[in-house]
This record gives sequence, C-alpha cells and structure tokens, in this order.
Amino acid sequence: ASLLNPPQARFFPPSEGVMLLPGTYKNKVAFITGGGTGLGKAMTTTLSSLGAECVIASRNLEVLKKTADEISQQTGNKVHAVQCNVRDPASVEAAVNQLVNDVGLPDVVINNAAGNFISPSEKLSPNAWRTITDIVLNGAAYVTLDIGKRLIKAEKGAAFLAITTIYAESGSGFVVPSAAAKAGVEKLCTSLAAEWGRYGMRFNIIQPGPIKTKGAFSRLDPIGTFEQVLLENIAVGRLGTPGEIANLAAYLCSDYASWVSGAIIRMDGGEYVSLAGEFNGMKEVTQEQWAIMEAKIRNTKGS
Repeated sequence: ASLLNPPQARFFPPSEGVMLLPGTYKNKVAFITGGGTGLGKAMTTTLSSLGAECVIASRNLEVLKKTADEISQQTGNKVHAVQCNVRDPASVEAAVNQLVNDVGLPDVVINNAAGNFISPSEKLSPNAWRTITDIVLNGAAYVTLDIGKRLIKAEKGAAFLAITTIYAESGSGFVVPSAAAKAGVEKLCTSLAAEWGRYGMRFNIIQPGPIKTKGAFSRLDPIGTFEQVLLENIAVGRLGTPGEIANLAAYLCSDYASWVSGAIIRMDGGEYVSLAGEFNGMKEVTQEQWAIMEAKIRNTKGS
C-alpha cells in the first residue's frame, strides 16, 4: 500500500447507502443552510430520499436551483431553493418568510453554511476575521433565533443540528477565526439545548474530521500536499465521505434520536485521538527496537 492509502483503510470501507428506514421523514420539512454543495447537498439528498420536503438556502441561487432539481429528480420529493446570505439578518428573515410561506415551519434545521481559509493569524485583517465569524457564528445565530422564535410562538418543536469541526474543541493555528466561530456555534447549541427543550426543541452537533469536499479542500489544501499529512494522522487510514456524515445527521434529526439533545459527536476516523496522545508516534517503532527498549527498561533499578 502506498503512503497515500494506509493499509488499514481496507478494514474500514465507507458505507454510504441510506441507513434509516424509507419514509422516516415523511411529512417533515427540513431547512438546510449551505445546502447547494458539499456536506449540505449530501445531507439534503439523504433527508429527501427518506421523505422530507427540503428547503436549501445559500447565496448562489443558480447553484441552489440546479442542486434542488437534481435531488428532486433523484428522490422524487420536492426540494425548494431559497436565496439567503446568512451574514445579513434581513436576508435570513426574508428566507425564513419564504420557507414558511412555501412549506410551513421546519421540523429540522441544519446550520451547515460555513466559510474558512488558511492564513497565518498575523496576516488577518479585521475584515477577514469578520467575514468568517459573520458567516459561521452570527449566521447560525440569526437562523436559529429567527426560526426558534417562530416555533415558540407556534408551539411547534424541531430538531436543530450544527456542523462544526474537531478543532472547535482543541483550537488550531492557521484557522483561528473559524476555530473561534465554530466553538461559539457549539456553545450556542448546547446552551439552547438546555433552555429551549421546554419548547420542544433539540440541538445537536457533529464535528467532522477531514472530508474531501470541493468547498473545504479548495481553500484549505490549495496545492494538494496537505491530504497526505492528514492521512498519516487518521487512525482508520482514510478521509471521511459526505454520505457518512449525512447518515449521522439524518439519525440525529430523526424521531429515533428524540432523547439525544446537547450532544457533540466527533466523526473523524480517529484523527483527534491520534493527534492528542503524545506517545502515539511510537507506532513507528519496530519489533527489534521494542526488544532493545524492553531489555533496557527491565534493567533499570529503583525509581
């Protein structure tokens, strides 16, 4: 096996077929931000195939409409496209008005819209900082608060899901605005899980590790060398796939997960734990080297 494909990956083939029972989302409405591409598109496809009436939102209406038609044809269920710039509260309000007029209040809300790029932090302008935090943190807050207030008024429950990242927990250099904003999104969701349960709302979070989607990789691995480094730190030896995230998202937003709220689920092929343990590099030690070390350890007297 080449370095690019660690041999253990053969034990962990991705299974991307839809996991839940057909009709799990019958008569349910799902609203997905950043729904036109990448993970948003994958989650929408899965929910739509399970019977949901999906409404996808992002800035680029052309891409959205193309995705909506594509998914509708594939699943036989209507997918609506609504233009929305999550950075702008007025745009969010208009999009939610359209959502409510077209299909009614949602049963599922997925905050997936994101922005990110790699940069040394000393090169960040206030504008660059604001761009990322406006999309990621403020965008999730505007969508959640706008829809949440309407749900409370209508006495209707819903399942909310946010897509963050494993470095929301650890932090990471070179993606500082994203790390800070994603950490904020997690606290937004866990706080509301506690406060708004009484109104019938659940909030959960998925932290994906590296998944090859065009949006993420074009700005985070522009020259393609980073993928190799990533694979060396992923215990199962491969990147994640959008379909795997989509199945977890579909479960967390379904009635099967009605007792799951405030959960933060890491889905990363063991990357976080691989990077965390200071002795994990000893995977490189050979059997012969271990024998020599063992002898030395046994010969050490006292403390």
